[in-house]
Amino acid sequence: MSSSSYGAVLRLPAVARLYVVGFVCRIPAAMVGVVLTLHVVTSLDRGYGQAGVVAGASTIGIAIGAPWRGRLVDRLGLRRAIAPSVVVESAVWLVAPHLGYHALVGAAFVAGLFLVPVFSVARQSLAVLVPPAQQRTAFALDSVLVELTFMLAPVVGVLIATQVSTTAALTVVGVATVGGGVLLMWADPPTRSQRPAPVLPADLDAPAHGLGAAAPARTRVVTPELVVLLVAAAAASFVLIGTDVALVASLNDAGRPGDVGWMVALWAGGSVVGGLVHGARSSSPPPLVLVVLLALAVVPAAFAPVPVWLALAVFVAGLPCAPTLASINATLVRIAPEERRGEVMGWSGTMSTVGNALGAPLCGWVIDHVHPGAGFLTAAVVGGGVAAGGLAVQHVVRRRRGGTRALAAAEVSSPGR
Repeated sequence: MSSSSYGAVLRLPAVARLYVVGFVCRIPAAMVGVVLTLHVVTSLDRGYGQAGVVAGASTIGIAIGAPWRGRLVDRLGLRRAIAPSVVVESAVWLVAPHLGYHALVGAAFVAGLFLVPVFSVARQSLAVLVPPAQQRTAFALDSVLVELTFMLAPVVGVLIATQVSTTAALTVVGVATVGGGVLLMWADPPTRSQRPAPVLPADLDAPAHGLGAAAPARTRVVTPELVVLLVAAAAASFVLIGTDVALVASLNDAGRPGDVGWMVALWAGGSVVGGLVHGARSSSPPPLVLVVLLALAVVPAAFAPVPVWLALAVFVAGLPCAPTLASINATLVRIAPEERRGEVMGWSGTMSTVGNALGAPLCGWVIDHVHPGAGFLTAAVVGGGVAAGGLAVQHVVRRRRGGTRALAAAEVSSPGR
């Protein structure tokens, strides 16, 4: 595998700085889940189910807020769009470590609703800074850095929560969240290109403005290709969260809960390797095919007889993770109109959140009633089945389009009456 493609991307103006800023700003998002759980369970003396309610409130806030905040970035520009997020997050995280349980649920929702959209902004900016021919490599490297963030940040959060206090850990999350927002505003990476906006065709159905001028048509955003990608994002998230839950359950069932940390790191390590290989290649399968491969790669973990084999299986399961996410993101920014790209990336985040929200309880229910290995199979069958269904629908639509075009061509070539 040659590293020349990565060097070429990093030498592009402002790209290396964007990666550094994105990595730093994503740290609190990767840390907050485990810190909130530990705070609710240990400091507030509540159960894991109640900790899940707090996490669920944050998830709902993120799902609602992501498209809205993305649209603000499209309309107002980065700094004006995220300034309210920085202000609100400052207020929330100032008081959150000192709140009771029920107030913390509300605070978690507000924090999710106004979460600084660093994930989508970084990808929007990559689409502007990196030429299309190099975007596969750029998005693969971005996915690898995300994996590294989620390998390191939770460990730091757990160390602070256990060695100091969960109040201190939540305060660190808050400071890092606000600091990340300020850093992003300072860096102000471009989310729109500098070229003039294209002249859109006139909307013939709209009333005229001025002397016979027609109002410009709204750019079409929802297309079959976009729907396919949103389905892929939800299916991939379902597989990933299901694998996560099943891995923890399998190790607990084997009496080895202490192995969870390094097993998750090994899973993420497989994703890093897969992402680097993906970015160095000149082509890859479509996103839905990669989701199917992601699901298939999880299956061996369901039949691992001992932890050593489970470790090998989770490494293999990690290999398609970063390639799948990188392919979805790269395709999204390619098909989304630039003036609506932030909103589209927000919808992608929402669909990923939906996949997480459905995958965790369903796989958990199957684990409780069957066996931890069944959790891996559920993640693979449901997520892979959704992706395979999307491929089937895509195939039928393309065949119908091909038939329609052939019929139209035949009518044009036939002699008129």
